[in-house]
Amino acid sequence: MSTLSENLKHLRAKESKSQQAIADAIKITRGAYQKYEEGKSEPPHSTLIKFSNYYTITIDILLQIDLRETNPEDLMKLNNRLLFPVMTSEEEKQPIELIPRSAQAGYALGYGDPEFIQSLKTMSLPFLGVGKFRAFPISGDSMLPNVKDGSYVIGEYLEHLTQVKNGKTYIVLTKDDGIVYKRIQQGVKSIDLHSDNKFYDPYTVSIHEIIELWEFKAAINVEDSQPEEITNEQIMDTIMSMKGGIGK
Repeated sequence: MSTLSENLKHLRAKESKSQQAIADAIKITRGAYQKYEEGKSEPPHSTLIKFSNYYTITIDILLQIDLRETNPEDLMKLNNRLLFPVMTSEEEKQPIELIPRSAQAGYALGYGDPEFIQSLKTMSLPFLGVGKFRAFPISGDSMLPNVKDGSYVIGEYLEHLTQVKNGKTYIVLTKDDGIVYKRIQQGVKSIDLHSDNKFYDPYTVSIHEIIELWEFKAAINVEDSQPEEITNEQIMDTIMSMKGGIGK
């Protein structure tokens, strides 16, 4: 029996589910699942990703760590997954893995796949110090004026929700929303995500929906900023609004 087959059997038993129920949940046949659990066949990468997503455990853990001898919850606070390491040269001490804009939408599926992580390009910023860093593309205007559409935000991976500092900004990966960059206010069983652009209302997500948290470390604007022109009309509108406020 392989480590994977023993882990599949162990995880299924913990959920008290049948082979058919797990097979239906990840959309494979019961016959295929039975072979994986009995060690008679090895699942392809696409199926490994399904197992990884279903159990919220990284592929490398499923393949290499006997979960009968440990508690998965000890490995993954926040329903997180341990990050698969990227091998680097001695000269590149602290690599920053770069999520390409083209892969932004698929990151929620690929982040637990070792091949996906190893395929990422890396860069280095020596001033960041020691940590696990990743650069995420940011879309939209919800974090204006601090971070513009098209920028990259570099985050440091957090192991535990207890490391979150209220009022600070984080890259948050959730099951439903994918990658978002927001300012966090922490609750007991949920967190509130706030935009710096006050046009957007804050919203709440359960901690069980959170897959990864990355603490803001730096932002890279890839486009030149243009000076904003203030017209006479805008000046008059501001003055009139001020007069209206004073008269009330």
